[in-house]
Amino acid sequence: MADVSVTAASVVKTATSLIGYGTAGGTVTAGQPVYADTTASNKLKPCDADVLASSKAIGIALHGASDGQPLQYCYGGNLTFNSAFTVGEVYVCSVNAGGIAPYADLATGDFVTILGVATTVTNLKIGILYSATAKP
Repeated sequence: MADVSVTAASVVKTATSLIGYGTAGGTVTAGQPVYADTTASNKLKPCDADVLASSKAIGIALHGASDGQPLQYCYGGNLTFNSAFTVGEVYVCSVNAGGIAPYADLATGDFVTILGVATTVTNLKIGILYSATAKP
């Protein structure tokens, strides 16, 4: 499988979405998992499962932003996407910066950060779990 194909305009918060706020540390697109870069004043950047520090997702971007701009992200509850998911599948941070992938796509040595579980083909129930553990 490959990363899910996210249409940025289709990423919409719901009544149950828990929202956080920060500042973008580069170009961020709606639907990308983000982490707070401690080496850059905790600015928000797209996650990447290849490196421990950048695999620590804190949420999923709700809109696009450029370096220095305010950024809202969803860190819990339900989040609507375009028809991109397989119901019941666990989704994680991808090895591709800002990507979302099924857990099975991670390879040995990739860091596991669970983003949530698909409850419908358009809904991801966000439940971020940063394991700080590489897949064996």
